[in-house]
Amino acid sequence: MNAPLLEVDDLHIALRSDGVTFNAVENVSFKIGRGEAFGLVGESGCGKSITALAIMGLLRQPLSLGAGRIVLDGQEIQDASPAEMRQLRGSRIAMIFQEPMTALNPLSPVGRQIAEMFVLHQNASWSEAMDRAEDALRQVRVPSPERRIKDYPHQLSGGMRQRVMIAIALACGPDLLVADEPTTALDVTVQAEIIDLMAELCAAKGTAILMISHDLGLVANMCRRVAVMYAGRIVESQVAEAIFATPRHPYTQGLVDSLPRLGERAKRGQQRLREISGVVPSIAAYPSGCRFNPRCPSASDICRETAPGVTALAADGLVRCHHHG
Repeated sequence: MNAPLLEVDDLHIALRSDGVTFNAVENVSFKIGRGEAFGLVGESGCGKSITALAIMGLLRQPLSLGAGRIVLDGQEIQDASPAEMRQLRGSRIAMIFQEPMTALNPLSPVGRQIAEMFVLHQNASWSEAMDRAEDALRQVRVPSPERRIKDYPHQLSGGMRQRVMIAIALACGPDLLVADEPTTALDVTVQAEIIDLMAELCAAKGTAILMISHDLGLVANMCRRVAVMYAGRIVESQVAEAIFATPRHPYTQGLVDSLPRLGERAKRGQQRLREISGVVPSIAAYPSGCRFNPRCPSASDICRETAPGVTALAADGLVRCHHHG
């Protein structure tokens, strides 16, 4: 990879509760190249979304940024002021949230919310910005955009609201799009449309994507490289093909085994869906040693006593597991 667009280096995020500080995210590192789609996957509660919020400069108490660096296009932004981050958000880096109904302003027409991006970041007049907002809705394939720009969020379907979010995020052609579970609240057919639309528009604009999801299959189909996160740490990172073909961490293996299989093996009943027993531990109750050890079928004494270090894999991959071989 050439000089990365985004570099997250040894990121730590702290959670303070009842006077006690816990490490919600530890030692998280990854790089995203220009125009690259990079996936971050794991169950709910693994730390994916707060990692995204840290990148966007949107962490709020009781969460705070601890050690580590966040570098965007050669510029360290982890200590940027709120005013500097407001300039970066929308123009250089943008985010699509899980639930557009809560992310969109319910009191403002969607056209005005898109137009605001052009006014704030490109000094457009409101008249020009509204024309561009209509074009933006047309690009995300919203029917009758000249009428829809006057609609409020509650007047649109979930899929339409997510298209509006994409239009807002990509309005000013950002270098990086952070997509946090962008299809969670949508039905399956609409999910596919939204993912295809997002990939097509980002490719046209040269925008890199950080795709955050619990759906390993979705991410692997869209992203060239995938990092698997568990209990605040990245436990494995490989190219997407290797994640499916040769997963090296038991947690990754569990995620792969839980995906539905098609074809002859499924028809003959030779492949059963598996589940990962147990649940992700709370931030205040991370186990000692490997954090996956209470749920891991391969756990041994060393797993319960000592946190595994990082082992390098091919193509800049990594794994944290005592028994990865």
